[in-house]
Amino acid sequence: MRFFNTAGPISPDIHYHIPPLQRLEYDEVLMLIRQQKYFVLHAPRQTGKTTSLLALRDELNCSGEFRCVYVSVEIGQVAWENVYEGVRVLFSALLRSAWHVLGSSFVETFDTIGPHDAIAEVLSRWAKVDVKPMVLMIDEIDALVGDALLSVLRQLRAGYPERPDGFPQSVILCGVRDVRDYRIRSAAQNAVVAGSSVFNIKAESLRLGDFSPPEVESLLAQHTEETGQVFTEEARRDVWELTQGQPWLVNALAYEACFRNAAGSDRSRPITANAIWDAREQLIPRRETHLDQLSEKLQEERVRRVIEPLLSGAVADPIPVDDLEYVRDLGLITRDLSVRIANPIYREMIRAT
Repeated sequence: MRFFNTAGPISPDIHYHIPPLQRLEYDEVLMLIRQQKYFVLHAPRQTGKTTSLLALRDELNCSGEFRCVYVSVEIGQVAWENVYEGVRVLFSALLRSAWHVLGSSFVETFDTIGPHDAIAEVLSRWAKVDVKPMVLMIDEIDALVGDALLSVLRQLRAGYPERPDGFPQSVILCGVRDVRDYRIRSAAQNAVVAGSSVFNIKAESLRLGDFSPPEVESLLAQHTEETGQVFTEEARRDVWELTQGQPWLVNALAYEACFRNAAGSDRSRPITANAIWDAREQLIPRRETHLDQLSEKLQEERVRRVIEPLLSGAVADPIPVDDLEYVRDLGLITRDLSVRIANPIYREMIRAT
């Protein structure tokens, strides 16, 4: 039996899901890749970024037109501002992929050349020995910080003129924030460097959106089709109203109501609005990982400058645009012109923090 996923990338054989390439606007992405562009895909945590990247990788590789490589640098966060260790995380990920795909190793590159050119060198070598143009996806790019992130971005920019024969044809940077919003504290330069000035070869910034109302309906309908258990009209409405389509929240409410709740586990009983509200009451105090991560962000001063006036209703000083964009990228507030908390569950979670 499939189920609603609340942890990690989607596996279509065991999870209800919305087709990831449908959410990614595949035709637009393919056009950017064929135009040899470097671009950004960003979205709040647990909205389906990694799932979409993996689906895109498989689609591109199955087409036979490209060699698409996915790497994650999430573990690079532990290196903090150590350039050697932070850049080596990406190098090691590329090394594993090169060995798996090509049977080639560039292990001598890192210590021979050093961290500030090793990524550019290994990508250059790879592009020259592979007959297919390379598409590189770097997931969790904003896990790197400080000079480690600066070094990676600058190496990608340095190799850009050599594409596609001597460098990846296309690079996709994926993270929570758009690269323009990176404010990189360089210890070496004793200054804050804007990401847009370091990575000025970026052609587009794509944002993976939340579920639409029809997508929420489709996800819930998959459970009904597979088990026969229906969601009442009121329950479906409340799933949307409480979550506003935030993917993790949609899945978490439905999983709680259908799989963790004893009554909901009886497939002969419909999922009612009461079951959805009971699920909501369980999620907030339990502080699941997704909600806990967002709660931690509330301790940041730039987040509080945006959120506190929204909760209190007090007239505040004009909010810096950079702060607004940062909090929008975290998914805490809506993306439209009216500044408000993204959904009722987040509002309740924030009030309880």
